[in-house]
Amino acid sequence: MRQQTQSYVALIATFSMLTAPVMSARAPASTDPARAKEAALAKQQAKLFQKKLDKNTQILHALDRLTFGPRPGDVEAVKRMGLKKWIELQLHPQRIPEDPYLEAKLAPLESLTMTPMEAVQHYPPPQLIRAVAEGRQPMPDDPVLRVAVERLVSRYKARKATDAKDVKGDPNNLDEMEPKKPLNEILTADQIETLRKGTPAQKRDLLAGLPASELEELVIALPRNLRQQLIGVAPTDVRRKLMLMNAPQQVVAYDLLEAKMMRAVYSKRQLAEELDDFWFNHFNVYYDKGSDRFLIPAYERDAIRPNVLGKFRDLLEATAKSPAMLFYLDNFQSVAPAPNAKNKRASRGLNENYGRELMELHTLGVDGGYTQHDVTEVARCFTGWTIQQPRQGGGFFYNDRLHDKGEKVVLGVTIPAGGGMDDGEKVLDILSRHPSTAKHISLQLAQRFVSDNPPQALVDRMTATFQKTDGDIREVMRTMLASKEFWSQGAYHAKVKTPFEMVASAVRALNANVDDAFALANQTGNLGEPLYRKQEPTGYSNLNSEWVNSAALLGRMNFALALARNGVAGVKVDATQLPGDPAQAARLLLASNASPETLSSIEKALKEQQGKNPAPALVAGLVVGSPDFQRK
Repeated sequence: MRQQTQSYVALIATFSMLTAPVMSARAPASTDPARAKEAALAKQQAKLFQKKLDKNTQILHALDRLTFGPRPGDVEAVKRMGLKKWIELQLHPQRIPEDPYLEAKLAPLESLTMTPMEAVQHYPPPQLIRAVAEGRQPMPDDPVLRVAVERLVSRYKARKATDAKDVKGDPNNLDEMEPKKPLNEILTADQIETLRKGTPAQKRDLLAGLPASELEELVIALPRNLRQQLIGVAPTDVRRKLMLMNAPQQVVAYDLLEAKMMRAVYSKRQLAEELDDFWFNHFNVYYDKGSDRFLIPAYERDAIRPNVLGKFRDLLEATAKSPAMLFYLDNFQSVAPAPNAKNKRASRGLNENYGRELMELHTLGVDGGYTQHDVTEVARCFTGWTIQQPRQGGGFFYNDRLHDKGEKVVLGVTIPAGGGMDDGEKVLDILSRHPSTAKHISLQLAQRFVSDNPPQALVDRMTATFQKTDGDIREVMRTMLASKEFWSQGAYHAKVKTPFEMVASAVRALNANVDDAFALANQTGNLGEPLYRKQEPTGYSNLNSEWVNSAALLGRMNFALALARNGVAGVKVDATQLPGDPAQAARLLLASNASPETLSSIEKALKEQQGKNPAPALVAGLVVGSPDFQRK
């Protein structure tokens, strides 16, 4: 085991050397020799942006950048269709029929299609449990959820009574109330033993084979701790029922993670999925902040996904009016300053969080030319933009009584006194059409799809397109994809995959079958990118420097080996389709030849294995965990 680890570390050391030029290009120079080296590197990189990729490499480059990595056969499929036609289709995702397998897998994820208010009712938070206990809310119809709520209500009432010293006993044990049908009447002794001590595969197979009628009885009868242990290995439909019993709110998070991973792996509309990830991080909202647990599914579904290739102004307004954003950045509590008011709601005062992030992150950029005075004025314009019943999943509404009616001046533009909701809309107009916004958005897109340090000439052309088309994202992307810089050696393999991209691309490269993606989403979090859980409004970074360190790279190698060896629950790799020869495996999984350094490191690792014929799964894992696979 120690020898294996040393071999894997050798691969990681190779990765570090390969990424050194990118890292050093971004590092601040503190000495004259360092500045000279940085200047020489920048000059060399500039020359590479002038060298065009050959036609075959262009296809691989497009699949690396505009999708979550090529699947076996994708290069040949794009070649048959023609690269330009394929790109044009990706720019119009509505013209691409979606994968039926993906649609079937998304169908059971009910919370994704609910309104936030419906999600609160179906997956009740503590305040709704309290309302049921006090008779202000009816019991749910779903039998499993009904039992779960009954137990939560009983626990609430017992705790309340205990606090009042009316009853004896431990209210924490009330979750284990006697079920209508005990466990030993549903399963045999051997089956119960399998659920407790069997392998993950054995547990999964047992649960998958139960008829629906027995399954609901089983979920209700299982002890809470055993239900929790089975969540990680259960099939999708069983997992949702287990979550409903233990903590209903977990189902919403599960549906989000499952859908995001499955779409990245299976969607035919790959560029749209890439842009969904880009724009969600650009307009980031944090899942674990209070009501956002119920608001994010509608936010991504209604504000982000429909606008990923539309007009930036529409996307900006959709996010500004989304309850998820209003709650995350506290604008729903922002009201016109009224220091002498007796009403406590009115005395909450102005909140500048959204105004600041709207300019710094969403539009102008940190160097976009705004001042603290502009932040305050923008915040005043958005007073009264709030949420109807924010704790119950209510929608956006404008409350004129909370709005600051005074005159405002934003970036030199006067917004007259006496306005209402249109004050905020005028701000969105000003910011969406500002030259700094055109530059900032173009740079962000170029950093995602071209390189961490894209040529200024390219950013300038994208900026000009943004301004000429009134912020048409599709046309800005088209300008980038028609540029010589995008199809150059300077852009080729200049980016390092984020954990999300690495996990999805590994599954795609291995042509794995994903029955459910729960374990894959957990792996993404283990590698440093827990989806929907970036607390800061910046979202996850696209820059290589954020993802390159020894611990992270070792984690990627361990994940690649586990995946190739069928060690990730819910995912199946057909090892019979994998070659045992490292060079052949690299050509299959990378869709190109591996670098000499990577092949040398893999061969060294294989020499330390017993026997002359290494298992194809091991070879595949080493390739997927290698430096070459981390690049895109």
